[in-house]
Amino acid sequence: MTDHGIALPAYRLHVVPAVVALASPTWQREVWLDPDRFEGLDYTVRVLFDDFCDADDPLPWLGQSLRSEEEVELMARLGAAYGAVQDAVGAAARDEVYPDSPGWSVVVAAAARLAQVLVANDQLALSRSYDAGRGGATGAVAAEAVVPGTDDRPAAP
Repeated sequence: MTDHGIALPAYRLHVVPAVVALASPTWQREVWLDPDRFEGLDYTVRVLFDDFCDADDPLPWLGQSLRSEEEVELMARLGAAYGAVQDAVGAAARDEVYPDSPGWSVVVAAAARLAQVLVANDQLALSRSYDAGRGGATGAVAAEAVVPGTDDRPAAP
């Protein structure tokens, strides 16, 4: 795998959970269909098709929020699978209609495969960063605790 890096890591922080949500029918039923929750299918679709990637045409996102050609290919498959379901149920269909659609299992499978690759690639990148000695004397790459009211200075160890 050629890791093209990610120029927009904050975007990736939206893409990965959105893909994981599409890979989890349990999450979809417990979170998307709960009217008290912010996240729904519409939010997930906006993340993957409009705001932080374009699952219909993911190649321009290589090196932006997608790391590898494999991620691009799998995102395109996910986009095509979702598009087929949307065409079948209609773009105006409510969230609960999608998981009950006959083609939804293809969306879940495509998302599951993509989620595996996204997470594995992030883990590999983190491991390489660790091995390269980035992140301090120990080589660990970790978020440092910030003490409120201290101008975002790291907390003392």
